[in-house]
Amino acid sequence: MTFATGVIIANNYYAQPLEAALSAHFAVPSSAIGAVLTLIQLSYALGLATLVPLGDLLERRRLVVTMLSVTVLGLVVVALSPTLPVLAAAAGFVGLTTVAAQILVPFSASIAPEGEQGRVVSTVMSGLLIGILVSRVVAGLVAEVVGWRGVFALGAALTAVAVLALWRTLPVVAPSTSLPYPRLLLSVVRLIRDEPVLRFRMALGASGYASFGALWTSVGFLLAAPPYRLSEATIGLFALFGVAGAVAARFAGRLADRGHSFGATGAFLGLVALSWIPLGLGAFSLVALAIGLVVFDLGVQGSHISNQNTIYALQPQARSRLNTAYMTSYFLGGAAGSGLSSALYATHGWAGVSIAGAAFPTAGFLLWLVVAVRRRRTSGTNSRIRPRSRNPSAA
Repeated sequence: MTFATGVIIANNYYAQPLEAALSAHFAVPSSAIGAVLTLIQLSYALGLATLVPLGDLLERRRLVVTMLSVTVLGLVVVALSPTLPVLAAAAGFVGLTTVAAQILVPFSASIAPEGEQGRVVSTVMSGLLIGILVSRVVAGLVAEVVGWRGVFALGAALTAVAVLALWRTLPVVAPSTSLPYPRLLLSVVRLIRDEPVLRFRMALGASGYASFGALWTSVGFLLAAPPYRLSEATIGLFALFGVAGAVAARFAGRLADRGHSFGATGAFLGLVALSWIPLGLGAFSLVALAIGLVVFDLGVQGSHISNQNTIYALQPQARSRLNTAYMTSYFLGGAAGSGLSSALYATHGWAGVSIAGAAFPTAGFLLWLVVAVRRRRTSGTNSRIRPRSRNPSAA
C-alpha cells in the first residue's frame, strides 16, 4: 500500500516540470499548459468530494482497482495524445481517479492491528509524500532521456504494477454503511457539523499544507534565479531533501499509538513555522535551504499523520468520509498557499514568500495553543469538582 500510494499520487505531478516541453511540442503558450495543470488539481478536488466517500459504501479493494484501471488508461492516452485538448481530457480523468490513494490511507487504518494504526498510517503516508516529492525528479530525468511521452508511459506502467499488487494482496472487507449515495455525500457535511475535533484538525491540516504549497510553488524560481542559476534537473534534486524529512516523520505514528497525538501536533506545527528561518536564509545559502527543507517536511508530514490518526478514531465506520472532509480542507489550504506564493514572489521576492509561508503554520500553532489552554483549564476544573472518595486509602 505504501508503494501504491506513492506511485498513484506521483501521476498528478509528473506534468509540472514538463511545462516548457509540453508548451513547445503543442505550440501553445505556457498559460495553456498551466490551465491543464490546474485542471488536474481541480479534478483531484472533485474526486475527493465525490469518490473518496465511496470507500465506506463499496468494497474497497474492488473500488480501488477499478479506479486505478481508469488511471492507467488515462495515462496511456496522455502519453499518446495528438492534441492538447485530448491530453487535457485524459489528464482530467487521471486527476479524478488518483484519489484512490486517499481511499487506501483510511483502508490501512481499518486493517491495522489494534494499537498500531498510527504506525501503519504513517508508513503508508510516507509513501504518498515521497511520491509527490520524487515525481518531479523522475519526470525531469526521464524526459531528458526519452521525452515527455515516456514520463507518462512510465507512470502507466508503474500504476499497472500497483493495480496487480493491490488486487493480489488487499483483503476483502465488507462496506461499513449502506446509505444511498446522495445521503452518503450529505453525511460528510454532517460529520463536519457534529465533530468539533474534525473541524479543529481540518484547520490545522490546512495551515500546514498552505505552507507546503507556498514553499514548493516558488522555491524553483529562487533556485533558477541569480545567484544560483541551477538547472531544472538540479532543482528537482532538492526535493530529495524533503524525502529525508518524510521518512523521519514516521515516528509521528508511534507517538499517536502511545496517546501523544495532541502534543505531537503542536510540536510538529512549531517545527514547520521555525523551519522558515533557514528557508528564508536560503536566499543566501543552499546549505540553510537544505536544512530548512528537511525540518519543514518533517513537521508537515508529522502534523498531517497526527491529524489523520486523530480523525480516524472519531468514527471508525466513517473513515473514508472523515478523510474526505479533512483532505478537502487540506487541499484547499495548499491551493491558497500556492496561489499566494506566486503573487508574493512576483512582487516581494523570496522574503515575501517566507513571511507568508511562516504565517500559515504560526496561525495553526496559535489555534492549537488556544485549544491546549482550554483543555488544561477544563482538566483542572474537573479535578477540583471531582467528589472525594469516602475510602481514606483512595488518596
